[in-house]
Amino acid sequence: MNNSETVDHITRLVAVSNRLPIRLVREKDEWRIRSGESGLVTAMAPVLRNRGGIWIGWSGTTQEVDLNELLGDASRNIGYQLHTVTLTQDEVNGFYKGFSNDIIWPLFHDLQTRCTFTPEYWYHYLNVNGKFARAVERYSEDSDFIWVHDYHLIHLAQILRRQKTQRRTGFFLHIPFPAIDIFMKLPWRAQILQALLEYDLVGLQTMHDRRNFIQCLQYLIPNVNVSGRGAVLTVEIGDRSVRVGSFPISIDYEAFSTNAASQEVTSRTGWLQRSMIGSDIVLGIDRLDYTKGIPERLRAFGNALERYPDLRTKLTMVQVVVPSRTSMVEYQLLKGEVEQLVGEINGRFTGNGWIPVHYLFRSLNQIELLAYYRAAKIGFVTPLKDGMNLISKEYCTCNINEDGVLILSEFAGAASQLHKHAILVNPHDIEGMADAIYTAYIMPAEEKKRRMRKLRESIKRNDIYTWVDSYLKAALSKQLADFPPLEEYIPQIKIEFRKPVSGK
Repeated sequence: MNNSETVDHITRLVAVSNRLPIRLVREKDEWRIRSGESGLVTAMAPVLRNRGGIWIGWSGTTQEVDLNELLGDASRNIGYQLHTVTLTQDEVNGFYKGFSNDIIWPLFHDLQTRCTFTPEYWYHYLNVNGKFARAVERYSEDSDFIWVHDYHLIHLAQILRRQKTQRRTGFFLHIPFPAIDIFMKLPWRAQILQALLEYDLVGLQTMHDRRNFIQCLQYLIPNVNVSGRGAVLTVEIGDRSVRVGSFPISIDYEAFSTNAASQEVTSRTGWLQRSMIGSDIVLGIDRLDYTKGIPERLRAFGNALERYPDLRTKLTMVQVVVPSRTSMVEYQLLKGEVEQLVGEINGRFTGNGWIPVHYLFRSLNQIELLAYYRAAKIGFVTPLKDGMNLISKEYCTCNINEDGVLILSEFAGAASQLHKHAILVNPHDIEGMADAIYTAYIMPAEEKKRRMRKLRESIKRNDIYTWVDSYLKAALSKQLADFPPLEEYIPQIKIEFRKPVSGK
């Protein structure tokens, strides 16, 4: 393992991702910083908080803004330093909207027909990865461990090495890694694999993803030797040795379960249940994205109401769609399709004060989110393809009464952990999902409790800290406890800082 002599001196974690764990929002004449909402933020914030860590990423705006004061305030309140990388609009279009989300995202989710293999996107991708590499060089030290997250920044370690910057680096892919017949369609397939081999550790979500990655290496990269057993393998190429492992990401179980039991959430949960006028809630919560299977899920619910009339007035589907990439045409079309389906189902089945589908196109605050998790009798999580899907784990964790049922896509990474006690479905099988809804509804209370208890126990055993520990052990032979909290406790506070738009 390269640079092994520095392992004992690693003292600080540096997370690097496309976006910072905050959102920069412009409202009237002020800039405001608010907490981020992605699964990565959910997973990494407890890791860095109060341990003196660093997070490097893009602020989310291309406008000239002096963020030093705002980020300084945010850093003090969340317990770790924030540093931003500035991007131009052309870079956002080519690197983020282009290569990352118009090529890698659909391809790695087995939706290659949605890819636009534009050569200019590739060069923007390399240039922006160079910007991030220079930021890492500026804000980190030789003794730091650089933990790079997701498909936007695959080339960061390779660029650091070319700059002769000595850092220990690890990469974690939050989305699936595709099978070789899909990956082969990428024009820059060899370059992507070679860049990943410049990391000291490559982490993937599931054993299936790891197998796909290894098969692609063996087919496309000459003289690769793979050895080892268990969750982490060793890949040798030339004089380099790279570790490749499966590390299923998770959530902060204790935080979710404790907060779900709070009085405020309990009150909100009761209100939600009463507002449904005797109906049980079937809950879907997704970011607006074509990989989440939202139209298929709605069709399945409509099919269930058609084929199982006794479900009418007994179940109400609450579908929350969190706005995302709304400037992109494909996502606008998806939003229109979802709204049309909601209208069709409600137009067909509404009656006697009962509305079959309640549709919310907005983000939920923490109290609302936890209350919906607690109130829902069925968690309906059916992505067409997903690296892990933390919604499924959050739902089970917050189901503290253990009276809910999880319906889960077999193509979500979480299925590898939760398959024994969830109801697995094929998200392309509309009638199969409809049957699963009916099965969940008529399931005896004792069976529901047994299944949900097992699901929650599994998530508790394999929480976010287990994920971090397993990754750090593979990367550095260290655990999270080896990065002790700062002496002075810094409380977590919901971020909302303001500054005039002019920056003055």
